[in-house]
Amino acid sequence: MSSIFLDFSTKLSTMIFHKAGASLHRFFGNIDLIQQTLDVLKMAVGDVTMPQMHVVKGVKIGSTEAYVRYQNRRDLVIFEFAEGSNVAGVFTQNAFCAAPVHVSKAHLVEGNPRYLVINTGNANAGTGPTGLKNAQDTCAKLAELAGVNSFEVLPFSTGVIGEQLPMERLLAGLQPALNSVQDAAWNDAATGIMTTDTVPKGASEQFELDGITYTMTGISKGAGMIRPNMATMLSFVATDAPIRRDLVQKLLKTTVEHSFNRITIDGDTSTNDSCIFVATGQAGGAEITSESDVRYTKVLEVLARVMNRLAQLIVRDGEGATKFITVAVEGGANTQECCDIAYSIAHSPLVKTALFASDPNWGRILAAIGYAGVKDLDVSKIQVWLDDVQICKDGGAAEDYTEEAGARVMAQTEITIRVDLGRGQAKDTVYTCDLSYDYVKINADYRS
Repeated sequence: MSSIFLDFSTKLSTMIFHKAGASLHRFFGNIDLIQQTLDVLKMAVGDVTMPQMHVVKGVKIGSTEAYVRYQNRRDLVIFEFAEGSNVAGVFTQNAFCAAPVHVSKAHLVEGNPRYLVINTGNANAGTGPTGLKNAQDTCAKLAELAGVNSFEVLPFSTGVIGEQLPMERLLAGLQPALNSVQDAAWNDAATGIMTTDTVPKGASEQFELDGITYTMTGISKGAGMIRPNMATMLSFVATDAPIRRDLVQKLLKTTVEHSFNRITIDGDTSTNDSCIFVATGQAGGAEITSESDVRYTKVLEVLARVMNRLAQLIVRDGEGATKFITVAVEGGANTQECCDIAYSIAHSPLVKTALFASDPNWGRILAAIGYAGVKDLDVSKIQVWLDDVQICKDGGAAEDYTEEAGARVMAQTEITIRVDLGRGQAKDTVYTCDLSYDYVKINADYRS
């Protein structure tokens, strides 16, 4: 925890306590509990351990300290893909998307990329024609050094919006990063793409198809400005299975929809969100050319698990997060209304602050359901649970509900809010976190 914040919070709580100690105790319940909460503000929630990051045949990674913004840490990462790899991408739907997003989209249309270049500390967004030229020049320089076409390079940036890239330092870092490429550098890459993240994020699995062992490995970054609509969120996933290019795009779009597009921290959608999936085919075997191929289904299952893990790691490391929240809505007439209600709950500042305070103020959940905009919603059929504790039945307080039972659940670091709309069979799930003092502090101190 920041010593500045600790000093401020200590002085503030002392001042308030002396002036209104009794009221503070009644409101918060327990001063020790407040301090315990403050003590874990900077920790990611739950298991965020990096797994063994299996090597993907046909993928090499290099990184270096280019001093784009940070000192004495990796902030420039390069991916190199074997010739013949099939690459797919999905990007932010923010109309003010960053220059590298424009360039990456255009280059993907022109052909299959061989290289990715990612800088942290500067988003190259809101930078106009100069920013666009800087992204193009970065691609051109790396292409020159690697001996490929400029359109075979995709640029990515994350960090502060509205500032021009320090091009001299960035371009100078390309050769050292390129010189360092190796196949076992996923951990370095995960660290190199971090901004306000407190932990590197990775997922990796090995699986078999027709007796051949394949690998699926990926990394992600993001801790704030997360309401992907593919936030700042970046993710790079690769497999050495052979998959036709159009199916690589299909696999990516399908899995992103139910992973990165189902998380939110603060409701903001970044200018730079990007997710890349590459199939190198370097582990051998016949190419997967049809969705009806049983191997396609297996790859889809593995990719879905990897994407879900990477997406949920972002929420677990949300800026200032102390709790990981699952909002599961069922009984809907269609999936869209389930998703709308789940996001309405997950975005509510009142719900999120109640979760941080461990306050079972379930009326805030009902209010969020009510203003989600679902047409002809019969609130008399709605039921709501906090984990195993039913708090709402048939639109009102559940008969057996007690404040103590609600408080028990709200004190947990992982909570499921389950809603049954009672009007159909559709369901959907969104993942979010609470809203703490530290979220405000991080975003007041850091331009992101």
